Amino acid sequence: MKSMKFVTPVALILLSLLFSFTLIRKGGVQGKISPAEGIQQVLLILGTDTLKIQPQAGNFKVDNIKAGTYKLLVKTQMPYKDFTIAEVPVIDSATTDVGQIQLLRY
Repeated sequence: MKSMKFVTPVALILLSLLFSFTLIRKGGVQGKISPAEGIQQVLLILGTDTLKIQPQAGNFKVDNIKAGTYKLLVKTQMPYKDFTIAEVPVIDSATTDVGQIQLLRY
């Protein structure tokens, strides 16, 4: 009987710890940049983390990134201007579409 008094609270604590953790789900970002020949580099920045993206024919899609508010930076080649979206929200289990990005000339 004495061991039962010890086992029950321990079992309850272990069960509560097991159910208190949820699966960490991640999101993504996608979009299209044109003209594609103006792209030098595409970066997604979250705090001190930087993710480099390699677009294909101007299209890009990144999956499996942690939730947060990212900065999207498109570094360009001359004669195009760099392009920035200051706040790109990424939420769990969803892909944020930033749409069509049209690069401007100087």
